[in-house]
Amino acid sequence: MSERKPSLRTGGSSQSRFQVDVVTEGSSAPAPGSDGSRAPPEESKGRFKVVGFMDPGLGTATDIGPPPDVFHEPDTTKSDSVSLHSTGTGQTHISDTHSNTYYMRTFGHNTIDAVPNIEFYRQTAAPFGEKLTRPSLSELHDELDKEPFEDGLANGEEPSAAEEAAALMAKEAKGGTVKFGWVKGVLVRCMLNIWGVMLFIRMSWIVGQAGIGLTIAIILMATLVTTITGLSTSAIATNGFVRGGGAYYLISRSLGPEFGGSIGLIFAFANAVAVAMYVVGFAETVVELLSDVDALMTDELNDIRIVGTLTIILLLGISVAGMEWEAKAQIVLLVILLAAIANYFLGTFIPVDNKEPKGFFGYHTAILFENFGPDFRDEETFFSVFAIFFPAATGILAGANISGDLADPQSAIPKGTLLAILITGLTYVAVAFSAGSCIVRDATGDHNDTVSDTVNCTDAACTLGYDFSICKEGGCQYGLMNDFQVMSLVSYFGPLITAGIFSATLSSALASLVSAPKVFQALCKDNIYPGLGIFAKGYGKNNEPLRGYVLTFCIGLAFILIAELNIIAPIISNFFLASYALINFSVFHASLANSPGWRPSFKYYNMWVSLAGAILCCVVMFVINWWAALVTLLIILALYIYVGYKKPDVNWGSSTQALIYNQALTHCLNLSSVEDHVKNFRPQCLVLAGYPNSRPALLQLVHSFTKNVSLMVCGHVRTVSRRPNFKDLSQDYVRCRRWLIKKRIKAFYAPVFADNLRQGAQLLLQAVGLGRLKPNTLVMGFKNNWSDGNMRDVENYINTIHDAFDLQFGVVILRLMDGLDISHIPGQDELLSPSEKPPKESKDVLISISAAKDSDSDSCPSKTHSNQSSPLIIRDTKSPLSLTDQRLLESSQMFKKKQGKGTIDVWWLFDDGGLTLLIPYLLTTRSKWGDCRIRVFIGGKINRIDHDRRAMATLLSRFRIDFSDINVLGDINVKPKKHNKLSFKELIEPYRLKEDDMEQEAAERLKAQEPWRITDNELELYKAKTNRQIRLNELLKEHSSTAKLIVVSMPLARKGTVSSALYMCWLETLSKDLPPLLLVRGNHQSVLTFYS
Repeated sequence: MSERKPSLRTGGSSQSRFQVDVVTEGSSAPAPGSDGSRAPPEESKGRFKVVGFMDPGLGTATDIGPPPDVFHEPDTTKSDSVSLHSTGTGQTHISDTHSNTYYMRTFGHNTIDAVPNIEFYRQTAAPFGEKLTRPSLSELHDELDKEPFEDGLANGEEPSAAEEAAALMAKEAKGGTVKFGWVKGVLVRCMLNIWGVMLFIRMSWIVGQAGIGLTIAIILMATLVTTITGLSTSAIATNGFVRGGGAYYLISRSLGPEFGGSIGLIFAFANAVAVAMYVVGFAETVVELLSDVDALMTDELNDIRIVGTLTIILLLGISVAGMEWEAKAQIVLLVILLAAIANYFLGTFIPVDNKEPKGFFGYHTAILFENFGPDFRDEETFFSVFAIFFPAATGILAGANISGDLADPQSAIPKGTLLAILITGLTYVAVAFSAGSCIVRDATGDHNDTVSDTVNCTDAACTLGYDFSICKEGGCQYGLMNDFQVMSLVSYFGPLITAGIFSATLSSALASLVSAPKVFQALCKDNIYPGLGIFAKGYGKNNEPLRGYVLTFCIGLAFILIAELNIIAPIISNFFLASYALINFSVFHASLANSPGWRPSFKYYNMWVSLAGAILCCVVMFVINWWAALVTLLIILALYIYVGYKKPDVNWGSSTQALIYNQALTHCLNLSSVEDHVKNFRPQCLVLAGYPNSRPALLQLVHSFTKNVSLMVCGHVRTVSRRPNFKDLSQDYVRCRRWLIKKRIKAFYAPVFADNLRQGAQLLLQAVGLGRLKPNTLVMGFKNNWSDGNMRDVENYINTIHDAFDLQFGVVILRLMDGLDISHIPGQDELLSPSEKPPKESKDVLISISAAKDSDSDSCPSKTHSNQSSPLIIRDTKSPLSLTDQRLLESSQMFKKKQGKGTIDVWWLFDDGGLTLLIPYLLTTRSKWGDCRIRVFIGGKINRIDHDRRAMATLLSRFRIDFSDINVLGDINVKPKKHNKLSFKELIEPYRLKEDDMEQEAAERLKAQEPWRITDNELELYKAKTNRQIRLNELLKEHSSTAKLIVVSMPLARKGTVSSALYMCWLETLSKDLPPLLLVRGNHQSVLTFYS
């Protein structure tokens, strides 16, 4: 149906940029039309030459491939419009993975418009294949003669495509990557980590203290916390592709770098020290066995250090050998652990007579009933016993911590984690029930302590023929309360329990030794903390963090050599709990933010349950150890403040951003529903500054009185002959925002395109803002070089002021003696990012005006008349700056430094509602201007000076504005000096119409063509006003020549009556040869009030 247009191909060997080489799919045969015999349709005139499509030996290029018939059925209209894109890796990729044959069958015509494809939504090159890019909107929409461009912007979210592609090539060269399923990768690791030493050497003691009932309650409480955390982990893990980094990755991508960076560092450290804890637990058991056979090498403490050091070296070797070997070792340890648990349960059903004196009688209801209730001893309580047990329930993140090594993290993490919590929870309950039903609390171990007729015995042991009542006096070594190795006694084969203890400690140590470097590597890759980047490097096909392994080894070894973990252990438990709390809070926060991007495929979670889980984790932290909880919270807070202060340049689309957006939107709507009140007036400024770095003095002064008080928008009117593409616009915007952030100027940047300054200013005045957050004051720089340029620019400049007044804006104009615009001075390259800056030996400089000196150099927009729209980069020939430019550079920084003692002179000549007085007051509230005092100058008559001064003092005191002096200008109406009047006459001479010297018709025609011309009638009509401006300049020089800043009421010119040239001459005459001067005119609505 679509029309075919003539081909732009010219034939021969030369190729047009619209030429497309025909690509065959799965075959090397050329497609029809490749010899140029058939002209491609319009949309097939691709802008890139296609050099390849797909390797027939590799199968389909994507997860969702084209239909089979595309490969097997030849078609006369094979694709000749495949669009080629680059991902920045030096390789080219095809966006048309389905081929245009498929498109034509689908839509009935040939097009480069792509159908939905999973590859288009990858952030970078994925492990499964290369990142593909859909045709950009500009390629489909722009004119055919426009240069193509790619408007995909790097958002800094993840490693660059180049890095990913390099990693992919390395992986292909070294063989396939080892990826684990949910059983080996998550379930096994979590079970091994949760089944710790506590299962074999503390579970029986907990049952003796708390009884079966409360022990099960303790287990269920701990399991409740871990289950809620597991559900929250599952929700986050299924809300998008999960990379390596475990808990750090989940928290940072949900809550942002502040929380993620804080928890990532302490979580990695906690895992590293946990290695030492588990290894020391293993070493203590080994040393105890050596002690039993009198085989100690030195003494117990040093033997623990020796065995622990050898053990951690062995574990490091297993870890460095690769994840595959580590996984095999975990399987072996799991088999031993399962055998030990089965061995214990088997032993409970086989009572042996010689074990009865030690308290084991097999399952008896009498023992069950006696042990069901608590019997707390040695000042133990429910919560102290809970604190001892809870670390046994941790370890649920062992699988998530190696998320980067899982084949399908989204599926594996929920299934493996939740099933591990269920299995281990049931195991703990079963062990508690069986131990409480088989073993009495106290036993002597003496065969002779049988029941005699003369003794009144009521314990459960009495019904079974033994009298252990002597144990009430203390000293017994057996039973639940006294023997930590009672599970070895009960088990069918005692040494297997010892093997189980070894397996539990070594597996937990190995899991922590692998987790810590993986989490730390992910943290270092994100460059949250400067200086840690060296640990981001990975080695081998699995990108193993060998440097992280060595660091973890050193930390673990240090704590093993200390061998005193009683203080650090509770802090580590609290570190893990803090991670759990933040994971739960992440789910609550993401649900609360109600972001469209929060849509996890795991649906069995609830935001309020997650919040309850976060609170529970915090409560448990304080229950376990209150001082350790405080230390943990303080460390997290310190790291949070540090990362928040550094503001890392990352954007992960966190729920924090989503919630801030929600709150901002809500507050904006709430503000809009309430009328403005004079007490809440703030000067919300639209600053016409061009590129932000062009006029730093203007921005810094305005920022001085708007910072943390009101709105500031940097408006930029761009007058270019051809509008640049979206990519250039976006890069310019990012550069300008970066400059504002670097200079800590709290402002928005708003560029517009227009034919001239006035048109652009009209757009900004009418469109900028949202609800009540809308500018009410226009701020501009004074047009210093107005007399040297085109008077049409002056006309636009003055009309911009008129437009602002028409829209009820206040107007503020800043004039510095040396000017404002520094964009033409070499060396102003601050809008460039570090990667964009030139080498040090060659000076490239950024300017924001065309090479020719523009007459608008000191007015507010930066003008560019060439096709170049972004800041220009030119070569500096290292020529020294002129004296004028040196002074200009110095004055451009004058408002950046502290002003010191001095005065701000306020010439409040006309009542404009109070804006002329409010701005100086706001300045004096800032530390930079805090040493300055306000002096007020007002007009008056000689015979009423005292009266006028008292009246103004009364008004200022009611406004609660401090002032140092009030000066009444009684001589304001004195005629100006003759030489100043002559100077003004010379100033206006070039702009006079001189209608008396020409015919009326010619004069009217000239006035229509050049409306800025000053008529003789106009001069005569406004003679008094002209003289006032001249006289005010004389008085300003007389009274305020040493002021730090002068704020003076700006004269008004009646629109349509006073010409632009005359008004400009008034402003020039009033403000010339003075210190920094602000011309201010409010919109004549009160901005000050003395009512409460």
